[in-house]
Amino acid sequence: MKPGAAGPPSASEWGWGPASRKRAPAARARRRSEARRSRAAERERVGVGPREQEEKMHLPRMRIIAGHFKGRRLDAPDWEGLRPTSDKLRETLFNVLAPRVPGARVLDGYAGTGAVGIEALSRGAAHVTFVEGDPRAAKLIAGNLARCGVNERHAIIRAGLPDAADGLRAERFDIIFLDPPYGQPGLAEALSVAARLAREETVVVVEHAARDAAPDAAGGLSRTRVVKSGDSALAFYRCAPTRTAGDSTEGPA
Repeated sequence: MKPGAAGPPSASEWGWGPASRKRAPAARARRRSEARRSRAAERERVGVGPREQEEKMHLPRMRIIAGHFKGRRLDAPDWEGLRPTSDKLRETLFNVLAPRVPGARVLDGYAGTGAVGIEALSRGAAHVTFVEGDPRAAKLIAGNLARCGVNERHAIIRAGLPDAADGLRAERFDIIFLDPPYGQPGLAEALSVAARLAREETVVVVEHAARDAAPDAAGGLSRTRVVKSGDSALAFYRCAPTRTAGDSTEGPA
């Protein structure tokens, strides 16, 4: 290079100096943040939010666990306020009820998505009556039955449980499942209504929040067992037997 000739640009002149190195992590962080916002916006556009929002909105799909419809996917509600029984808790429920389900007449009260009643049909129940007061949920139940190809052995009653029980007063069920909203009073009242539709051998099951104690007895039903799973619990009831001294209130379903 001749004396006095300009040399190549220095690193600082190209923008590669210490200041640039300090700016690089901040720029990468901005790009990552923009990418996350873009992905979140796309999830919102197609109707799927972050995982915690999916859990809150109950968007994940459900499946039938066993039986004739095993593996069939069920639609979940796309609105707040309806809490489907989880696959895990439903499996626990039917592990206990398994010997009683084939040929049984089942009442699925507060039916929601219909998953419990459809699971019972899949496992050989003779007939399931779905009781649900929300017209959106009643439509969802009908759609899930159609998804599984069920066109008989069921009835959907769009009414609250007390009104439905009035119309069913001549019926008796082998299994009654109740899943009222968590954290609200009225478990004892729901059990008293269910007792009107029970016979001596009927098993009544109430799903409730594990933090809330289920009544020991109500409407002539006596609690025999409680099974907890995470934040939920299943309380099992039978028609209260004549008890003698030393009898336990906890036992098999």
